[in-house]
Amino acid sequence: MRVRTLVPLVALSLALSAGPAPAKESISKVFGGITAEEGREYGSLDSVNGGITIRENAVVREAETVNGGISVGERARVGSASTVNGGISLDREAQAGNLSTVNGAIRLADGVQVEDEVETVNGGVKLMPGARIGGELSTVNGAISLRRAVVGGGIHSVNGDLTLEDGSVVRGGIRYEKPKGWNWSGSRDPRVVIGRDSEVVGEMVFEREVELFVHETARIGKVTGATAQRYSGDQPPR
Repeated sequence: MRVRTLVPLVALSLALSAGPAPAKESISKVFGGITAEEGREYGSLDSVNGGITIRENAVVREAETVNGGISVGERARVGSASTVNGGISLDREAQAGNLSTVNGAIRLADGVQVEDEVETVNGGVKLMPGARIGGELSTVNGAISLRRAVVGGGIHSVNGDLTLEDGSVVRGGIRYEKPKGWNWSGSRDPRVVIGRDSEVVGEMVFEREVELFVHETARIGKVTGATAQRYSGDQPPR
């Protein structure tokens, strides 16, 4: 699902798409890691067996690796970051266009902004205070946790737990698909918690069994396929 572009990322989008412009350095490796040095601008960073490190205030058009993680430093900017076997982490106030990984977790630190989608298949996603995703956040087998964070394009999951805390906001609703084939991550039903002062704008649709807990101060819309259990206090019952 696509949504409006986040205002703070307009400059990033223009910088990465405008042309013509002088060619930026691109680096490609089969074995070994790649580092984008602090404050410098790069085109594409491409590695097969090695991680990618983007240091503070660096600007990278595209970062892609097969076997290795991607680390984005404070206030750095990356147009897109993707990996097959490895996690992705963005430090404080970093910016990105979109993020994706197959086998690995994604972590967005305080104030991180992602313009478009965040996607993982086997791995959790964690958003710290002030983090924002403009598009959809999706995972198949992995827990999702938001703490005073915002997702603008809805949340899509199959098997993972979901927790919204401290006034987090999800626009575009929440959907859990019915598992297909061998997608089961275990026999336990996912636990969905809409915590204190949090809000879901849009419908919550559950095509499978879940445990749904909604704090008495939380705000939600229509729920299909599950029964919301209201609770008070810091944590829902176990």
